[in-house]
Amino acid sequence: MGYPMAQNLLRAGHQVALWSHNGEKARQLAAEENGHAFGTPAEAAAQADCVFVCVGDTAMSQEVILGGNGAGVIHGARTGTVVADCSTISPSESRKMGQALKAKGIEFLDAPCTGSTPGATGGTLTFMVGGDEAVFEKIKPYIEPMGKRLYYCGGAGKGLQAKLSQNLILANICMAFNEGMVLAVKGGVDPKLMLEILDNSAAKSGLISYKAPFVFRRDFTPNFAMKWMDKDVCLMLDSGKELGVPLVLTSLTHQLFQIAIAEGHGDEDFCSSINVLEELVGVKVQSQ
Repeated sequence: MGYPMAQNLLRAGHQVALWSHNGEKARQLAAEENGHAFGTPAEAAAQADCVFVCVGDTAMSQEVILGGNGAGVIHGARTGTVVADCSTISPSESRKMGQALKAKGIEFLDAPCTGSTPGATGGTLTFMVGGDEAVFEKIKPYIEPMGKRLYYCGGAGKGLQAKLSQNLILANICMAFNEGMVLAVKGGVDPKLMLEILDNSAAKSGLISYKAPFVFRRDFTPNFAMKWMDKDVCLMLDSGKELGVPLVLTSLTHQLFQIAIAEGHGDEDFCSSINVLEELVGVKVQSQ
């Protein structure tokens, strides 16, 4: 998602310093859109008033922002720089990074986004932001080329708490869809008819309406890979434990996602989790 997000910033006329774990991606984007590629996060941060980070998990975020040997953002950013982490990571670990940056005079926001690859490409992401509201307002013009809905959720970690809560609901809706559609097909109901019924009932869901056609044509090209959704599910369970909230359905969803990953679906879209139930009962939810 980071590539199209940076691309939209460049196309909006901003000067953008680029770094990627795969250095070739940064160099390619720099060449295509007149950006500037750098060898480390610290070198890119030294050029910036605002730094956006978009990586896969908590450990990656910590490495990019706090990384040793002078490579992390914290070692290059100037006093007053704003770091906005758009990754979906642990809220408690995010707050710790914010405190480390604050000690260096660097502002920090947790700013996870949703919309997957299509939203990143189209500049229509939804951002959920935690941290100082004045800092959020200051950098809002930089976020707007990347997203159309911006929600300020409160203090440090609150953006991540909102994002995890949203993804919790998405993950469990996915599993309800899997069970319902497999049951319908096993019972002889046409899946397209079942989707039409769902779309015209109280069970209507934007996620189901969007994902079902991919399932029907067996296209599991990742918009949001199974391994990353399961990573978020693990963060949800950790957050539930920290806050004393039992997450019963989410625990079951995690186990089913783990089975799907073990069966080789980790790099496919998370809707490929339907394969687990299909294989158990010997049906396929697909177009005729």
